[in-house]
Amino acid sequence: MQNADIARTLNRLANLLDIEGANAFRVRAYRSAAQTIESHPHALQDMVARDEPLTELSGIGRDLAEKITELINTDHLTVLEDVEKRLPPGLLQLMRVSQLGPKRVRQLHETLGIDSLESLKKAAREGRIRALEGFGEKTEAGILKEAERLEDTPPRTRLDEAHRAAADLIAWLEHAKSAQRISAAGSLRRGRDTVGDLDILVSSDDGPAIMAHLMDYPEIAEIVSHGETKSTVYLHSGLQVDVRVVADKSFGAALYYFTGSQAHNIATRKMATDRGLRINEYGIYKGKKQLAGRTEEDVLSRIDLPWIPPELRENRGEIDAAREGTLPELITLEDIRGDLHMHTTASDGKASLEDMVHAAKSRGYRYIAITDHSKRLAMANGLDARRLREQMAEIDALNERLKNFTVLKGNEVDILEDGTLDLPDDVLRELDVCVFSIHSKFNLSREKQTNRILRAMDNPHVNILAHPTGRIINGREGYEVDIEAVLRGARARGVFLEINAQPARLDLADHWARMARDIGVALAINTDAHTPEQLGHMVLGVTQARRGWLEKKDVLNTRTVTQLRKLMTR
Repeated sequence: MQNADIARTLNRLANLLDIEGANAFRVRAYRSAAQTIESHPHALQDMVARDEPLTELSGIGRDLAEKITELINTDHLTVLEDVEKRLPPGLLQLMRVSQLGPKRVRQLHETLGIDSLESLKKAAREGRIRALEGFGEKTEAGILKEAERLEDTPPRTRLDEAHRAAADLIAWLEHAKSAQRISAAGSLRRGRDTVGDLDILVSSDDGPAIMAHLMDYPEIAEIVSHGETKSTVYLHSGLQVDVRVVADKSFGAALYYFTGSQAHNIATRKMATDRGLRINEYGIYKGKKQLAGRTEEDVLSRIDLPWIPPELRENRGEIDAAREGTLPELITLEDIRGDLHMHTTASDGKASLEDMVHAAKSRGYRYIAITDHSKRLAMANGLDARRLREQMAEIDALNERLKNFTVLKGNEVDILEDGTLDLPDDVLRELDVCVFSIHSKFNLSREKQTNRILRAMDNPHVNILAHPTGRIINGREGYEVDIEAVLRGARARGVFLEINAQPARLDLADHWARMARDIGVALAINTDAHTPEQLGHMVLGVTQARRGWLEKKDVLNTRTVTQLRKLMTR
Protein backbone atom coordinates (compact mmCIF):
# COMPACT_ATOMS: atom_id res chain seq x y z
CA MET A 1 0.00 0.00 0.00
CA GLN A 2 1.46 3.32 -1.11
CA ASN A 3 1.42 6.48 1.00
CA ALA A 4 -0.92 8.06 -1.55
CA ASP A 5 -3.40 5.20 -1.04
CA ILE A 6 -3.33 5.68 2.75
CA ALA A 7 -3.79 9.45 2.40
CA ARG A 8 -6.65 8.96 -0.05
CA THR A 9 -8.40 6.62 2.39
CA LEU A 10 -8.01 9.01 5.33
CA ASN A 11 -9.32 11.91 3.24
CA ARG A 12 -12.30 9.79 2.24
CA LEU A 13 -12.99 9.07 5.91
CA ALA A 14 -12.61 12.75 6.83
CA ASN A 15 -15.03 13.85 4.11
CA LEU A 16 -17.67 11.32 5.11
CA LEU A 17 -17.36 12.25 8.79
CA ASP A 18 -17.57 15.92 7.85
CA ILE A 19 -20.78 15.29 5.91
CA GLU A 20 -22.15 13.35 8.87
CA GLY A 21 -21.44 16.30 11.16
CA ALA A 22 -18.74 14.67 13.28
CA ASN A 23 -16.51 16.62 15.66
CA ALA A 24 -14.57 19.19 13.63
CA PHE A 25 -11.28 18.46 15.41
CA ARG A 26 -11.60 14.75 14.66
CA VAL A 27 -12.20 15.51 10.98
CA ARG A 28 -9.26 17.89 10.93
CA ALA A 29 -7.01 15.26 12.54
CA TYR A 30 -7.69 12.80 9.70
CA ARG A 31 -7.11 15.46 7.05
CA SER A 32 -3.93 16.60 8.74
CA ALA A 33 -2.65 13.02 8.93
CA ALA A 34 -3.44 12.50 5.24
CA GLN A 35 -1.46 15.60 4.37
CA THR A 36 1.51 14.45 6.45
CA ILE A 37 1.49 10.94 4.98
CA GLU A 38 1.10 12.10 1.38
CA SER A 39 4.31 14.14 1.54
CA HIS A 40 6.31 11.76 3.78
CA PRO A 41 9.50 10.67 2.01
CA HIS A 42 9.40 7.06 3.27
CA ALA A 43 6.79 4.37 2.70
CA LEU A 44 4.67 3.86 5.80
CA GLN A 45 4.15 0.20 4.91
CA ASP A 46 7.93 -0.26 5.23
CA MET A 47 7.89 1.52 8.59
CA VAL A 48 5.16 -0.82 9.79
CA ALA A 49 7.06 -3.86 8.47
CA ARG A 50 10.13 -2.71 10.44
CA ASP A 51 7.96 -2.08 13.50
CA GLU A 52 8.91 1.61 13.53
CA PRO A 53 6.48 3.80 15.52
CA LEU A 54 4.19 5.87 13.27
CA THR A 55 3.61 8.20 16.22
CA GLU A 56 6.92 9.86 15.36
CA LEU A 57 5.19 11.45 12.36
CA SER A 58 3.82 14.93 12.93
CA GLY A 59 0.16 14.94 13.97
CA ILE A 60 -0.21 11.16 14.28
CA GLY A 61 -1.08 9.93 17.76
CA ARG A 62 -1.50 6.39 19.04
CA ASP A 63 -5.13 6.00 17.91
CA LEU A 64 -4.40 7.19 14.37
CA ALA A 65 -1.26 5.06 14.20
CA GLU A 66 -3.31 1.97 15.09
CA LYS A 67 -5.85 2.75 12.36
CA ILE A 68 -3.12 3.28 9.74
CA THR A 69 -1.44 0.04 10.77
CA GLU A 70 -4.79 -1.76 10.44
CA LEU A 71 -5.23 -0.33 6.94
CA ILE A 72 -1.72 -1.36 5.85
CA ASN A 73 -1.91 -4.87 7.30
CA THR A 74 -5.49 -5.77 6.31
CA ASP A 75 -6.37 -3.42 3.43
CA HIS A 76 -9.44 -2.49 5.50
CA LEU A 77 -10.29 0.35 7.87
CA THR A 78 -13.10 -0.57 10.22
CA VAL A 79 -14.03 3.00 11.12
CA LEU A 80 -14.38 3.87 7.42
CA GLU A 81 -16.49 0.81 6.69
CA ASP A 82 -18.77 1.74 9.60
CA VAL A 83 -19.30 5.25 8.23
CA GLU A 84 -19.91 3.87 4.73
CA LYS A 85 -22.70 1.72 6.15
CA ARG A 86 -24.34 4.84 7.54
CA LEU A 87 -23.87 7.14 4.52
CA PRO A 88 -24.20 6.54 0.77
CA PRO A 89 -20.71 6.71 -0.82
CA GLY A 90 -22.19 8.76 -3.65
CA LEU A 91 -22.26 11.76 -1.30
CA LEU A 92 -18.52 12.10 -1.84
CA GLN A 93 -19.17 12.89 -5.49
CA LEU A 94 -21.18 15.90 -4.37
CA MET A 95 -18.17 17.29 -2.50
CA ARG A 96 -16.49 17.83 -5.88
CA VAL A 97 -19.05 20.53 -6.69
CA SER A 98 -17.44 23.79 -5.56
CA GLN A 99 -20.70 25.29 -4.26
CA LEU A 100 -21.24 22.32 -1.93
CA GLY A 101 -19.43 21.92 1.35
CA PRO A 102 -20.14 19.14 3.85
CA LYS A 103 -23.01 21.02 5.54
CA ARG A 104 -24.79 21.65 2.26
CA VAL A 105 -24.27 18.05 1.15
CA ARG A 106 -25.83 16.87 4.41
CA GLN A 107 -28.71 19.32 3.94
CA LEU A 108 -29.37 18.10 0.39
CA HIS A 109 -29.27 14.48 1.47
CA GLU A 110 -31.51 14.90 4.51
CA THR A 111 -34.13 17.17 2.89
CA LEU A 112 -34.21 15.97 -0.72
CA GLY A 113 -32.67 12.49 -0.50
CA ILE A 114 -29.87 13.46 -2.92
CA ASP A 115 -27.07 10.87 -2.83
CA SER A 116 -25.30 11.12 -6.19
CA LEU A 117 -24.43 13.50 -9.00
CA GLU A 118 -27.31 12.08 -11.02
CA SER A 119 -29.89 12.77 -8.32
CA LEU A 120 -28.34 16.21 -7.76
CA LYS A 121 -28.77 17.11 -11.44
CA LYS A 122 -32.35 15.82 -11.42
CA ALA A 123 -33.26 17.93 -8.39
CA ALA A 124 -31.63 21.02 -9.92
CA ARG A 125 -33.44 20.58 -13.24
CA GLU A 126 -36.73 20.25 -11.37
CA GLY A 127 -36.05 23.46 -9.43
CA ARG A 128 -36.20 21.77 -6.02
CA ILE A 129 -32.80 22.98 -4.73
CA ARG A 130 -33.53 26.70 -4.98
CA ALA A 131 -36.29 26.37 -2.40
CA LEU A 132 -33.87 25.25 0.32
CA GLU A 133 -32.57 27.72 2.88
CA GLY A 134 -29.25 29.23 1.81
CA PHE A 135 -29.47 28.24 -1.86
CA GLY A 136 -31.55 30.16 -4.41
CA GLU A 137 -31.99 30.10 -8.17
CA LYS A 138 -28.50 31.35 -9.05
CA THR A 139 -26.77 28.81 -6.80
CA GLU A 140 -28.96 26.04 -8.19
CA ALA A 141 -27.95 26.95 -11.75
CA GLY A 142 -24.28 26.92 -10.80
CA ILE A 143 -24.62 23.54 -9.11
CA LEU A 144 -26.28 22.05 -12.20
CA LYS A 145 -23.63 23.44 -14.52
CA GLU A 146 -20.77 22.02 -12.49
CA ALA A 147 -22.45 18.68 -11.86
CA GLU A 148 -22.86 18.22 -15.62
CA ARG A 149 -19.21 19.15 -16.19
CA LEU A 150 -17.97 16.72 -13.54
CA GLU A 151 -19.90 13.83 -15.05
CA ASP A 152 -18.42 14.56 -18.47
CA THR A 153 -14.84 14.76 -17.16
CA PRO A 154 -13.91 11.86 -14.87
CA PRO A 155 -10.99 12.50 -12.49
CA ARG A 156 -7.48 12.05 -13.83
CA THR A 157 -4.45 11.13 -11.76
CA ARG A 158 -2.60 14.06 -10.19
CA LEU A 159 0.92 14.71 -11.41
CA ASP A 160 2.59 13.89 -8.08
CA GLU A 161 0.76 10.57 -7.78
CA ALA A 162 1.64 9.66 -11.36
CA HIS A 163 5.30 10.51 -10.70
CA ARG A 164 5.40 8.21 -7.68
CA ALA A 165 3.68 5.37 -9.57
CA ALA A 166 6.09 5.74 -12.49
CA ALA A 167 9.17 5.92 -10.26
CA ASP A 168 8.17 2.77 -8.37
CA LEU A 169 7.46 0.82 -11.57
CA ILE A 170 10.66 2.00 -13.25
CA ALA A 171 12.66 0.95 -10.17
CA TRP A 172 11.05 -2.49 -10.48
CA LEU A 173 11.80 -2.77 -14.21
CA GLU A 174 15.42 -1.74 -13.69
CA HIS A 175 15.97 -5.09 -11.97
CA ALA A 176 15.16 -6.95 -15.17
CA LYS A 177 18.53 -8.22 -16.47
CA SER A 178 17.88 -7.37 -20.11
CA ALA A 179 16.62 -3.80 -19.48
CA GLN A 180 18.83 -1.09 -20.99
CA ARG A 181 17.14 2.34 -20.94
CA ILE A 182 13.82 3.08 -19.23
CA SER A 183 11.74 6.25 -19.25
CA ALA A 184 8.25 7.52 -18.65
CA ALA A 185 6.66 9.19 -21.67
CA GLY A 186 3.25 10.70 -22.42
CA SER A 187 1.63 13.52 -20.49
CA LEU A 188 3.67 12.67 -17.38
CA ARG A 189 6.91 13.48 -19.17
CA ARG A 190 5.35 16.66 -20.56
CA GLY A 191 4.51 17.63 -16.99
CA ARG A 192 0.76 18.07 -17.37
CA ASP A 193 -0.95 18.70 -14.05
CA THR A 194 -3.01 15.51 -14.43
CA VAL A 195 -2.34 12.22 -16.22
CA GLY A 196 -4.83 9.92 -17.92
CA ASP A 197 -2.56 6.88 -18.00
CA LEU A 198 1.14 6.04 -17.79
CA ASP A 199 3.37 5.25 -20.76
CA ILE A 200 6.61 3.48 -19.84
CA LEU A 201 9.27 2.67 -22.45
CA VAL A 202 12.03 0.10 -22.07
CA SER A 203 14.85 -0.58 -24.51
CA SER A 204 15.92 -4.22 -24.57
CA ASP A 205 16.78 -7.04 -26.93
CA ASP A 206 14.58 -9.45 -24.94
CA GLY A 207 10.99 -8.20 -24.83
CA PRO A 208 9.47 -11.41 -23.41
CA ALA A 209 11.84 -11.29 -20.43
CA ILE A 210 10.88 -7.68 -19.67
CA MET A 211 7.19 -8.53 -19.91
CA ALA A 212 7.60 -11.59 -17.66
CA HIS A 213 9.35 -9.42 -15.06
CA LEU A 214 6.58 -6.82 -15.33
CA MET A 215 3.91 -9.43 -14.57
CA ASP A 216 5.49 -10.05 -11.15
CA TYR A 217 5.06 -6.40 -10.11
CA PRO A 218 3.08 -6.53 -6.85
CA GLU A 219 1.16 -3.30 -7.55
CA ILE A 220 -0.68 -4.81 -10.55
CA ALA A 221 -4.38 -5.23 -9.84
CA GLU A 222 -5.54 -6.29 -13.31
CA ILE A 223 -3.86 -7.42 -16.53
CA VAL A 224 -5.68 -6.04 -19.55
CA SER A 225 -3.31 -7.42 -22.19
CA HIS A 226 0.02 -9.22 -22.15
CA GLY A 227 2.28 -9.49 -25.18
CA GLU A 228 5.96 -9.97 -25.98
CA THR A 229 6.69 -6.25 -26.43
CA LYS A 230 3.62 -4.49 -25.01
CA SER A 231 1.39 -5.00 -22.01
CA THR A 232 -1.40 -2.97 -20.45
CA VAL A 233 -2.19 -3.26 -16.76
CA TYR A 234 -4.13 -1.47 -14.04
CA LEU A 235 -2.43 -0.71 -10.73
CA HIS A 236 -4.19 -0.96 -7.38
CA SER A 237 -4.56 2.83 -7.46
CA GLY A 238 -6.72 2.47 -10.60
CA LEU A 239 -4.07 3.97 -12.89
CA GLN A 240 -3.70 2.35 -16.31
CA VAL A 241 -0.13 1.66 -17.44
CA ASP A 242 1.12 0.79 -20.93
CA VAL A 243 4.63 -0.71 -20.99
CA ARG A 244 6.40 -1.03 -24.36
CA VAL A 245 9.72 -2.62 -25.26
CA VAL A 246 11.72 -1.35 -28.24
CA ALA A 247 15.20 -1.99 -29.60
CA ASP A 248 17.78 0.39 -28.20
CA LYS A 249 18.44 1.82 -31.67
CA SER A 250 14.81 3.01 -31.69
CA PHE A 251 14.51 4.17 -28.09
CA GLY A 252 14.89 7.90 -28.84
CA ALA A 253 12.30 7.76 -31.62
CA ALA A 254 9.86 5.85 -29.42
CA LEU A 255 10.41 8.26 -26.53
CA TYR A 256 9.76 11.21 -28.82
CA TYR A 257 6.69 9.58 -30.42
CA PHE A 258 5.02 8.47 -27.18
CA THR A 259 5.82 11.67 -25.29
CA GLY A 260 3.60 13.60 -27.72
CA SER A 261 1.50 15.61 -27.65
CA GLN A 262 -0.53 14.37 -30.61
CA ALA A 263 -0.78 17.89 -32.08
CA HIS A 264 2.98 18.38 -31.75
CA ASN A 265 3.69 15.02 -33.38
CA ILE A 266 1.38 15.74 -36.31
CA ALA A 267 3.21 19.00 -36.95
CA THR A 268 6.66 17.41 -36.93
CA ARG A 269 5.49 14.45 -39.04
CA LYS A 270 4.39 16.97 -41.69
CA MET A 271 7.85 18.57 -41.56
CA ALA A 272 9.37 15.14 -42.17
CA THR A 273 6.99 14.45 -45.06
CA ASP A 274 7.93 17.79 -46.66
CA ARG A 275 11.55 16.56 -46.65
CA GLY A 276 10.69 13.19 -48.14
CA LEU A 277 11.11 11.48 -44.76
CA ARG A 278 8.91 9.50 -42.41
CA ILE A 279 8.80 9.57 -38.59
CA ASN A 280 7.31 6.80 -36.47
CA GLU A 281 8.03 5.15 -33.12
CA TYR A 282 10.93 3.19 -34.59
CA GLY A 283 12.91 6.03 -36.13
CA ILE A 284 13.09 8.52 -38.94
CA TYR A 285 13.28 6.90 -42.34
CA LYS A 286 14.08 7.62 -45.95
CA GLY A 287 12.33 4.83 -47.73
CA LYS A 288 13.13 1.73 -45.72
CA LYS A 289 16.42 3.03 -44.36
CA GLN A 290 16.49 4.21 -40.76
CA LEU A 291 18.40 7.49 -40.61
CA ALA A 292 18.09 8.08 -36.86
CA GLY A 293 16.27 6.76 -33.82
CA ARG A 294 18.63 6.16 -30.92
CA THR A 295 18.10 9.63 -29.38
CA GLU A 296 15.46 12.34 -29.64
CA GLU A 297 18.15 14.83 -30.66
CA ASP A 298 19.10 12.64 -33.64
CA VAL A 299 15.49 12.40 -34.76
CA LEU A 300 14.81 16.13 -34.51
CA SER A 301 18.07 17.10 -36.19
CA ARG A 302 16.96 15.24 -39.32
CA ILE A 303 14.10 17.72 -39.71
CA ASP A 304 16.35 20.69 -38.86
CA LEU A 305 15.08 21.20 -35.33
CA PRO A 306 17.01 21.46 -32.05
CA TRP A 307 15.95 19.43 -29.05
CA ILE A 308 12.66 20.79 -27.69
CA PRO A 309 11.99 20.37 -23.94
CA PRO A 310 9.13 17.91 -23.39
CA GLU A 311 7.13 20.45 -21.35
CA LEU A 312 6.77 22.63 -24.46
CA ARG A 313 5.57 19.93 -26.86
CA GLU A 314 1.95 21.02 -27.10
CA ASN A 315 1.99 22.67 -30.55
CA ARG A 316 1.67 26.12 -28.98
CA GLY A 317 4.37 27.80 -31.01
CA GLU A 318 7.36 25.74 -29.86
CA ILE A 319 8.13 24.43 -33.35
CA ASP A 320 8.31 27.91 -34.88
CA ALA A 321 10.40 29.08 -31.94
CA ALA A 322 12.75 26.13 -32.42
CA ARG A 323 13.13 26.91 -36.13
CA GLU A 324 13.80 30.56 -35.36
CA GLY A 325 16.21 29.84 -32.51
CA THR A 326 13.98 31.61 -29.96
CA LEU A 327 13.05 28.77 -27.62
CA PRO A 328 13.09 30.01 -24.01
CA GLU A 329 15.87 28.96 -21.68
CA LEU A 330 13.48 27.37 -19.23
CA ILE A 331 13.79 27.82 -15.50
CA THR A 332 15.27 24.89 -13.55
CA LEU A 333 14.96 23.76 -9.95
CA GLU A 334 18.55 24.89 -9.37
CA ASP A 335 17.54 28.49 -10.15
CA ILE A 336 15.27 28.69 -7.08
CA ARG A 337 16.82 30.57 -4.13
CA GLY A 338 13.92 30.51 -1.69
CA ASP A 339 10.25 29.86 -1.01
CA LEU A 340 7.79 32.66 -0.25
CA HIS A 341 4.68 30.85 1.03
CA MET A 342 4.65 28.33 3.88
CA HIS A 343 2.99 27.65 7.22
CA THR A 344 4.15 26.70 10.70
CA THR A 345 2.50 25.44 13.87
CA ALA A 346 1.54 29.06 14.56
CA SER A 347 -1.42 28.40 12.23
CA ASP A 348 -2.14 25.10 10.49
CA GLY A 349 1.40 23.94 9.69
CA LYS A 350 2.88 20.79 11.21
CA ALA A 351 6.39 22.05 11.99
CA SER A 352 7.95 24.86 13.97
CA LEU A 353 9.53 27.97 12.53
CA GLU A 354 13.02 26.61 13.17
CA ASP A 355 12.15 23.23 11.61
CA MET A 356 11.03 24.96 8.40
CA VAL A 357 14.23 27.02 8.37
CA HIS A 358 16.35 23.90 8.78
CA ALA A 359 14.48 22.12 5.97
CA ALA A 360 14.89 25.10 3.64
CA LYS A 361 18.60 25.44 4.40
CA SER A 362 19.10 21.75 3.67
CA ARG A 363 17.74 22.42 0.17
CA GLY A 364 20.35 25.09 -0.41
CA TYR A 365 17.91 28.02 -0.12
CA ARG A 366 19.07 31.44 1.03
CA TYR A 367 15.73 32.69 2.32
CA ILE A 368 12.12 31.79 3.07
CA ALA A 369 9.01 33.76 3.95
CA ILE A 370 6.83 32.54 6.80
CA THR A 371 3.22 33.22 5.80
CA ASP A 372 0.85 31.75 8.34
CA HIS A 373 -2.87 32.38 7.89
CA SER A 374 -4.66 35.49 9.11
CA LYS A 375 -7.39 35.43 11.76
CA ARG A 376 -10.38 34.86 9.47
CA LEU A 377 -9.39 31.23 8.98
CA ALA A 378 -10.32 30.23 12.52
CA MET A 379 -10.14 26.50 11.75
CA ALA A 380 -6.55 27.06 10.61
CA ASN A 381 -5.78 28.92 13.86
CA GLY A 382 -5.16 32.11 11.90
CA LEU A 383 -3.15 34.92 13.47
CA ASP A 384 -4.59 38.21 14.66
CA ALA A 385 -2.46 41.36 14.81
CA ARG A 386 -1.11 40.60 18.28
CA ARG A 387 -0.02 37.05 17.47
CA LEU A 388 1.46 38.14 14.13
CA ARG A 389 3.60 40.77 15.86
CA GLU A 390 4.75 38.16 18.36
CA GLN A 391 5.77 35.93 15.46
CA MET A 392 7.60 38.82 13.79
CA ALA A 393 9.59 39.38 16.98
CA GLU A 394 10.44 35.66 17.03
CA ILE A 395 11.64 35.89 13.41
CA ASP A 396 13.76 38.95 14.18
CA ALA A 397 15.43 37.08 17.05
CA LEU A 398 16.02 34.04 14.86
CA ASN A 399 17.55 36.13 12.05
CA GLU A 400 20.13 37.48 14.49
CA ARG A 401 21.39 33.91 15.00
CA LEU A 402 21.30 32.80 11.36
CA LYS A 403 24.23 33.11 8.97
CA ASN A 404 23.82 33.41 5.19
CA PHE A 405 20.10 32.82 5.51
CA THR A 406 17.14 35.18 5.96
CA VAL A 407 13.65 34.54 7.25
CA LEU A 408 11.26 37.09 5.79
CA LYS A 409 8.29 38.17 7.90
CA GLY A 410 5.08 37.43 6.06
CA ASN A 411 1.44 36.48 6.31
CA GLU A 412 -1.20 34.92 4.08
CA VAL A 413 -3.91 37.48 4.64
CA ASP A 414 -7.47 36.74 3.57
CA ILE A 415 -9.25 38.90 1.00
CA LEU A 416 -12.70 39.61 2.37
CA GLU A 417 -15.79 39.70 0.18
CA ASP A 418 -15.59 43.45 -0.39
CA GLY A 419 -11.89 43.37 -1.31
CA THR A 420 -10.62 44.65 2.03
CA LEU A 421 -8.07 42.62 3.96
CA ASP A 422 -8.35 40.55 7.12
CA LEU A 423 -5.65 42.47 9.02
CA PRO A 424 -5.16 46.22 9.55
CA ASP A 425 -2.68 48.23 7.51
CA ASP A 426 -0.59 49.16 10.54
CA VAL A 427 0.50 45.51 10.95
CA LEU A 428 0.64 44.66 7.22
CA ARG A 429 3.13 47.50 6.61
CA GLU A 430 5.55 45.82 9.03
CA LEU A 431 5.77 42.67 6.88
CA ASP A 432 8.56 41.90 4.42
CA VAL A 433 6.19 39.89 2.21
CA CYS A 434 2.40 39.97 2.18
CA VAL A 435 0.75 37.05 0.41
CA PHE A 436 -2.99 37.62 -0.06
CA SER A 437 -5.61 35.12 -1.11
CA ILE A 438 -9.26 34.06 -1.30
CA HIS A 439 -10.57 31.29 0.96
CA SER A 440 -14.29 32.12 0.95
CA LYS A 441 -17.19 33.33 -1.18
CA PHE A 442 -16.12 31.32 -4.23
CA ASN A 443 -19.53 31.72 -5.84
CA LEU A 444 -19.36 35.46 -6.58
CA SER A 445 -19.92 36.50 -10.18
CA ARG A 446 -16.92 36.84 -12.50
CA GLU A 447 -17.14 40.64 -12.32
CA LYS A 448 -17.46 40.79 -8.52
CA GLN A 449 -14.67 38.28 -7.95
CA THR A 450 -12.34 40.15 -10.31
CA ASN A 451 -13.13 43.50 -8.70
CA ARG A 452 -12.65 41.94 -5.27
CA ILE A 453 -9.09 40.95 -6.18
CA LEU A 454 -8.28 44.25 -7.90
CA ARG A 455 -9.50 46.19 -4.88
CA ALA A 456 -7.26 44.08 -2.64
CA MET A 457 -4.35 44.89 -4.96
CA ASP A 458 -5.02 48.57 -4.39
CA ASN A 459 -3.78 48.11 -0.84
CA PRO A 460 -0.12 49.21 -0.99
CA HIS A 461 1.01 46.56 1.48
CA VAL A 462 0.17 43.40 -0.53
CA ASN A 463 2.69 41.66 -2.79
CA ILE A 464 1.79 38.18 -4.08
CA LEU A 465 -1.67 36.86 -4.97
CA ALA A 466 -1.68 33.24 -3.85
CA HIS A 467 -3.36 30.34 -5.73
CA PRO A 468 -5.02 32.94 -7.97
CA THR A 469 -7.94 30.89 -9.34
CA GLY A 470 -8.71 28.81 -6.24
CA ARG A 471 -8.95 25.53 -8.13
CA ILE A 472 -8.50 22.13 -6.49
CA ILE A 473 -7.50 19.47 -9.01
CA ASN A 474 -10.10 16.68 -9.05
CA GLY A 475 -11.89 18.67 -6.36
CA ARG A 476 -13.40 21.95 -7.49
CA GLU A 477 -13.23 24.30 -10.39
CA GLY A 478 -11.62 27.65 -9.73
CA TYR A 479 -13.91 30.55 -8.98
CA GLU A 480 -15.08 32.74 -11.85
CA VAL A 481 -12.44 35.43 -12.41
CA ASP A 482 -10.97 37.39 -15.32
CA ILE A 483 -7.33 36.36 -14.98
CA GLU A 484 -6.18 38.60 -17.81
CA ALA A 485 -7.71 41.62 -16.04
CA VAL A 486 -6.07 40.51 -12.79
CA LEU A 487 -2.68 40.18 -14.52
CA ARG A 488 -2.96 43.59 -16.13
CA GLY A 489 -4.05 45.05 -12.80
CA ALA A 490 -1.07 43.43 -11.11
CA ARG A 491 1.28 44.82 -13.75
CA ALA A 492 -0.08 48.34 -13.24
CA ARG A 493 0.19 48.13 -9.44
CA GLY A 494 3.53 46.37 -9.06
CA VAL A 495 1.92 43.24 -7.65
CA PHE A 496 2.88 39.64 -8.44
CA LEU A 497 1.05 36.33 -8.72
CA GLU A 498 1.93 32.86 -7.52
CA ILE A 499 2.31 29.44 -9.05
CA ASN A 500 1.20 27.39 -6.07
CA ALA A 501 3.13 24.12 -6.21
CA GLN A 502 0.79 22.14 -3.97
CA PRO A 503 -0.03 19.13 -6.20
CA ALA A 504 -3.76 19.57 -5.60
CA ARG A 505 -3.53 23.17 -6.84
CA LEU A 506 -0.74 23.85 -9.38
CA ASP A 507 -2.38 27.23 -9.66
CA LEU A 508 -1.73 29.19 -11.95
CA ALA A 509 -2.39 26.82 -14.82
CA ASP A 510 0.34 26.73 -17.48
CA HIS A 511 -1.47 28.88 -20.06
CA TRP A 512 -2.09 31.63 -17.49
CA ALA A 513 1.57 31.49 -16.47
CA ARG A 514 2.54 32.08 -20.08
CA MET A 515 0.12 35.00 -20.30
CA ALA A 516 1.72 36.47 -17.17
CA ARG A 517 5.11 36.26 -18.85
CA ASP A 518 3.79 37.92 -22.00
CA ILE A 519 2.12 40.73 -20.00
CA GLY A 520 5.26 41.25 -17.92
CA VAL A 521 4.15 40.03 -14.49
CA ALA A 522 6.78 38.04 -12.61
CA LEU A 523 5.51 34.98 -10.75
CA ALA A 524 6.61 33.43 -7.49
CA ILE A 525 6.82 29.63 -7.43
CA ASN A 526 5.81 28.71 -3.88
CA THR A 527 5.09 25.40 -2.19
CA ASP A 528 2.49 26.59 0.36
CA ALA A 529 4.21 23.96 2.50
CA HIS A 530 2.59 22.82 5.75
CA THR A 531 5.36 20.31 6.52
CA PRO A 532 9.12 20.31 5.86
CA GLU A 533 8.67 17.50 3.32
CA GLN A 534 6.22 19.60 1.28
CA LEU A 535 9.03 21.98 0.39
CA GLY A 536 9.85 19.24 -2.11
CA HIS A 537 6.76 20.18 -4.11
CA MET A 538 8.87 22.96 -5.60
CA VAL A 539 9.78 20.58 -8.42
CA LEU A 540 6.12 20.43 -9.46
CA GLY A 541 5.86 24.21 -9.44
CA VAL A 542 8.97 24.52 -11.58
CA THR A 543 7.49 22.00 -14.03
CA GLN A 544 4.34 24.12 -14.23
CA ALA A 545 6.46 27.22 -14.85
CA ARG A 546 8.39 25.44 -17.61
CA ARG A 547 5.10 24.52 -19.28
CA GLY A 548 4.31 28.23 -19.16
CA TRP A 549 7.55 29.03 -21.02
CA LEU A 550 9.01 30.79 -17.97
CA GLU A 551 12.69 31.59 -17.72
CA LYS A 552 14.74 32.40 -14.63
CA LYS A 553 14.12 36.13 -15.07
CA ASP A 554 10.34 35.59 -15.01
CA VAL A 555 10.33 34.13 -11.47
CA LEU A 556 10.57 36.21 -8.29
CA ASN A 557 12.29 33.69 -6.07
CA THR A 558 15.30 33.31 -8.35
CA ARG A 559 16.42 36.73 -7.07
CA THR A 560 18.75 37.44 -4.17
CA VAL A 561 17.09 38.48 -0.92
CA THR A 562 18.30 42.05 -1.49
CA GLN A 563 16.73 42.18 -4.94
CA LEU A 564 13.57 40.59 -3.57
CA ARG A 565 13.19 43.15 -0.77
CA LYS A 566 13.30 45.96 -3.34
CA LEU A 567 10.58 44.28 -5.42
CA MET A 568 8.41 43.83 -2.33
CA THR A 569 8.51 47.58 -1.62
CA ARG A 570 5.75 49.11 -3.71
